[in-house]
Amino acid sequence: MFRKKKHLDKELKAVLPVQPVGVFDSGVGGLTVAREITRQLPAETIIYFGDTAHVPYGSRPVDELIHFADTIVGFLIARGAKAIVDACNTTSAVALPYLRQKYSIPIIGVIEPGVEAALQATKNGRIGVIATEATIASDAHRRALLSRGKEVQVFTRACPPFVPLVEAGIVAGPRVEGVVAECLESLLQAGIDTLILGCTHYPFLAPVIQDLAGPGVTLVDPAAATVRELKSVLAAGGGLRGPHGSRAHEFYVSGDPRSFNEVGFKLIGWPELAGTRKLALDFREKGTPG
Repeated sequence: MFRKKKHLDKELKAVLPVQPVGVFDSGVGGLTVAREITRQLPAETIIYFGDTAHVPYGSRPVDELIHFADTIVGFLIARGAKAIVDACNTTSAVALPYLRQKYSIPIIGVIEPGVEAALQATKNGRIGVIATEATIASDAHRRALLSRGKEVQVFTRACPPFVPLVEAGIVAGPRVEGVVAECLESLLQAGIDTLILGCTHYPFLAPVIQDLAGPGVTLVDPAAATVRELKSVLAAGGGLRGPHGSRAHEFYVSGDPRSFNEVGFKLIGWPELAGTRKLALDFREKGTPG
């Protein structure tokens, strides 16, 4: 059960259930969350933005990441989003407080749901986190895990090669196995029994990660828990869409839509990705939020 969070107190003011749910990520990784929305909330319409012109996010400075997220959220709200899922762990780690302060609609991140799921899964209290450089540097997962009052040890590792591999549609084979093995080595030596996939790209590598980690390590994909939180927020505000009249999902990218379509279709098999459109959002302003 999720603890009560301040952002859940925000009401879905002046929205209709037929309005879409906004989802954004740096690229194809957020499709793991979009896919889970269609499983748990099949009547909901999704507007998805993948910032493929700027992927990967992991090595970028914090002020730039906040600016990117702010620009994308502004677009999704302009398109009528009733709630937004920040399906990027990196921006969830560094931009979410700013976004929640600025905007009045619920904005749900992926870190806290993953943390709750990991705490429920662990038996020996040794939890590993793999994520991008920026997410690990933010220490967001460690702080959240240690704030729950449970006796746990947290072991983290940045895995920069993972996102480019997934964005290229390379999710199996000797190259992937070598990169994953190197990333997991120190965590497995630490004796973890639970591993948070702290980037929404990483579940596409889950079969390889699980094979190398072994059956004694539980992988935590935050997508399912994140969408359960979304469902709770929508239900509390009367924003859940009814079972009929659903319209097509919309997909936008800042980079090459053909590449996004090809890789996304390979990963999740959605024909509607063929309708992905390139959108030239204005990312030029470089102000640092105060």
